[in-house]
Amino acid sequence: MTGRTNAMTVDVEDYFQVQAFAGCVRRDEWDAFPTRVEANTHRVLDLFAAARVRATFFTLGWVAQRHPALVRRIVAEGHELASHGWDHTRADSQTQAAFRADIRRTRAVLEDTGGVRVAGYRAATFSIGAGNLWAFPILLEEGYAYSSSINPIRHDLYGLPDAPRVPFRPVADGVPEIPMTTVRLFGRNWPCSGGGYFRLLPTGLYRAGLKRVNRRDRQPGIFYFHPWEIDPGQPRIAGAPLKSRLRHYTNLARMQGGLERLLRDFAWDRMDRVYAPVLSAAELVPA
Repeated sequence: MTGRTNAMTVDVEDYFQVQAFAGCVRRDEWDAFPTRVEANTHRVLDLFAAARVRATFFTLGWVAQRHPALVRRIVAEGHELASHGWDHTRADSQTQAAFRADIRRTRAVLEDTGGVRVAGYRAATFSIGAGNLWAFPILLEEGYAYSSSINPIRHDLYGLPDAPRVPFRPVADGVPEIPMTTVRLFGRNWPCSGGGYFRLLPTGLYRAGLKRVNRRDRQPGIFYFHPWEIDPGQPRIAGAPLKSRLRHYTNLARMQGGLERLLRDFAWDRMDRVYAPVLSAAELVPA
């Protein structure tokens, strides 16, 4: 181990709710799909319990409303309950009023179900960028304490490559942002926070990147994944484009093994505890 504790996070959403399938699965069809998020998240919780790891679960309000016992288990086992918005609508597609209503509704359901304060927020598909920095003051006004919604890389669906690689305050009157982990190499930021890249690229590459962030940058890292990523037997979405299928289904069978190795080889904890010194500091790196 590197001696530094990293943040383990789970984006709690079902296989049919992902951005990759947004063009072929309508939200009004969701209830017609066989749900697997509850069983898969229980499997994740079992893995964490065996490894004695606590994590942050960024949970959709849609999921919490339908699976309250799952939310209560997350809390009962010492994990942080956080918001992933209501139904995976991209924040950059919402008006300010719609965004406020979304995060308010989600936080209310999560807190009522879990019986704990919800402090953290992660936008669907890392969809906060230069065009909607107004989200940060709204998050503060609605009672949130931090966001983890910016990925400082170049990507066709998201990314703010010029954003700081460490926690910062995007606007003076908003919550702080804890950006997804990247490695700085050859003059650009490279993804190092898990997700699809963890399945698509060699596991050793991620491990080397996280060690570099811990030792060279002297920073904790963030790892994120989804419960559906440890479920290779999930139903296939009919009519999905080839690119979406490659992103979603590649190497699902090896995901659990890679995750178990990470749980053994690095130290992990909840976002709110890993970043507690930063969140309580009076000053953060400015945007």
